[in-house]
Amino acid sequence: MNEYKTTRRTFLKATGLATVAMGFPTIIPSSARGDATTPPPSERIVMGGIGIGNMGGGDLGAFVNNPAVQYVAVCDVRKNVCNGAKSNVDQHYGNTDCKAYGDFRDLLAHKDLDAVHIATPDHWHAIMIVEACRAGKDVFCQKPETRTLREGALVVAAARRYGRVVSGGSQRVLEDYRGIVRPCWGGELGPIKTINVEVGPLSQPCNLPAENCPADMDWDMWLGPAPWAPYNPQRCDGNFSTSGGSWRSYSDYSGGGMTDWGAHHFGGATFAVDVRELQPTEVNYVVEGDKKYLSYKYPNGIELTHNKPGRGNMQVEGTPGEKREPKPVPQYKAKGGICADFLHCVKTRERPFRDIELAVNTMAVCHLGIIAYALGRSLKWDAAKQQFIGDAEANRFLDRARREPWQL
Repeated sequence: MNEYKTTRRTFLKATGLATVAMGFPTIIPSSARGDATTPPPSERIVMGGIGIGNMGGGDLGAFVNNPAVQYVAVCDVRKNVCNGAKSNVDQHYGNTDCKAYGDFRDLLAHKDLDAVHIATPDHWHAIMIVEACRAGKDVFCQKPETRTLREGALVVAAARRYGRVVSGGSQRVLEDYRGIVRPCWGGELGPIKTINVEVGPLSQPCNLPAENCPADMDWDMWLGPAPWAPYNPQRCDGNFSTSGGSWRSYSDYSGGGMTDWGAHHFGGATFAVDVRELQPTEVNYVVEGDKKYLSYKYPNGIELTHNKPGRGNMQVEGTPGEKREPKPVPQYKAKGGICADFLHCVKTRERPFRDIELAVNTMAVCHLGIIAYALGRSLKWDAAKQQFIGDAEANRFLDRARREPWQL
């Protein structure tokens, strides 16, 4: 157990004795002490959240309502959003203890934090994962966990070097695709040949005009490592569109539908056909008439296609009549969904269902596809070296420039 938890427990005992000595009431609500369903505060996982918008607000609710969690800090570059989240947390606990920050580095310096959840725009994810690991925090990060191929190896290395539990946040991988995963893993389809994913569109440059920035918004911090650009509310809108009018639509911040929904669909597809622990060795750019699609090849011979004409989303082709030994399907390690799986692993130090390495392998599929479409040609990928084979032009797409001081 962490030393600071022992210190907190000792402090609670000491203050309890002081209360008796001073004549204050000694009756404490069971919700504060802990009861049959709620651990005492000293035994809970102490958490904070970075980015409290659409998904971040949902994650906050999932964690703050989990009795295993003591939620103590929120961070958002929009002061009104941040203060609103603090108020909700305070109301939940019946106190005013939750801290509110505008800079994620200040939240990570909170010495009592065990773990953080991250739901900022995508261009921030890798930097925050690495910094959280360095600060000794376990991490639950919303998908897509990376914006570039290079970031994938860096976030995995940070998790392993600092011994942190890092979970990706795609709940759909297991929860939406059970009906496809079960027959594949159960051997009903025989040896798997191929699976198709339909997802899009790609992100685009953003040329929205400048507008006045709200007084409660730290625009420079929102941009962070992204190129400087003038404020426009559609540029930073957190709605779920990938076709314009949200940061998910624009290449400075996101890979568009290819990474946003791709994290779900490619994650489910690679899980179903049991290649989630691998990365492709090549991605072939195919043109058939006026249609363009991708064919990914895995080292075990399985093919994954993207937008192949005549194929539906998550359509699997097996080998009927041939035997394939069934295997048990991996599950969450605790009841209550992907957030509960993460919390369980924070306690046990197991790797979660969406361990960062598995999430990064999914994101590699997304990023490889984006680069193949950008270049309009096929590519060969060396997963061990994390670079394209004999292709200097493609290797220039491994990463993106970042504004100072936000380097990886």
